[in-house]
Amino acid sequence: MRLQEISVVPSPKTPGWLDWYQDPSVPVFRLPAGAVDAHCHVFGPQAAFPFAPERKYTPCDAGKSELASLHDRLGVSRAVIVQATCHGADNTAMTDAVRAAGGRARGIATVRPDVTDAELRELDAAGVRGVRFNFLRRLVDTSPKEDLTAIAEKIAPLGWHIVLYFESADLPELEGFFGSLPTPLVIDHMGRPDVTLPVGGPQFSRFLGFVDSHDVWVKVTCPERLSVSGPPALDGEQYAYTDVVPFGRRVVEEFPDRVLWGTDWPHPNLTGHMPDDGLLVDHVPRIAVTAEQQRRLLVDNPMSLYWPGEGA
Repeated sequence: MRLQEISVVPSPKTPGWLDWYQDPSVPVFRLPAGAVDAHCHVFGPQAAFPFAPERKYTPCDAGKSELASLHDRLGVSRAVIVQATCHGADNTAMTDAVRAAGGRARGIATVRPDVTDAELRELDAAGVRGVRFNFLRRLVDTSPKEDLTAIAEKIAPLGWHIVLYFESADLPELEGFFGSLPTPLVIDHMGRPDVTLPVGGPQFSRFLGFVDSHDVWVKVTCPERLSVSGPPALDGEQYAYTDVVPFGRRVVEEFPDRVLWGTDWPHPNLTGHMPDDGLLVDHVPRIAVTAEQQRRLLVDNPMSLYWPGEGA
């Protein structure tokens, strides 16, 4: 069925919204063949895919064609497209982008507890392989844990996993619930550690201990969100986000077979600066310092999780 544009007046962007970087540099670091961007999004475009009425922000348009162009420029072969909170539980924009990639993309959905088995099977056929639970109150209204448990029990037979987005400071109150979930877990952005604290300190050590004792994968993503002292990935900076490097490197070293990487394009809700995506690629060899680590992070691990049994 051909998508029809909807006759609606586009909503204005949230004041101060930063649009994605328009002309990213070509990375100095050449991604290995088959590299996967395991964390990216699409926003609209609004004319075809209106944003959810309950959203907490209104972004710019950032659709599947712009995402594909970025990946061509960066040297990315495959993608995992994560449902953006601005679209709520209407996964249409995400699944449209996944289908358009012709088997070279997977999706992470947002669903409600009353989702039916038929709806889940339809999402699975579209290429969805997991759901996201968001615990950042500034982005969503946190669902009761019994609702999330109901969702987890429904998706487990499909072999899907659960993507978790939370702050490391909240892990002590959440880890019991996380550990009870009946699926593999994928944690966004290293659990958002406070990088002003020591990498060997109690907060990050607790996070690493949780990963070690459960079926958990970790995205070493979004240094631009975690960094306090920078410098930012702009103006050709090859040593960006120095304060985040020890955290990413520690995760890659300890869990080489359970780490993933992604751009987070188009970088929702950034307020300080919008990074050059080419320079974010150049950040990779600072946290995955050997060719073997890079191959696992960028190709082998995401292929194992999202395209099991397929070659790159």
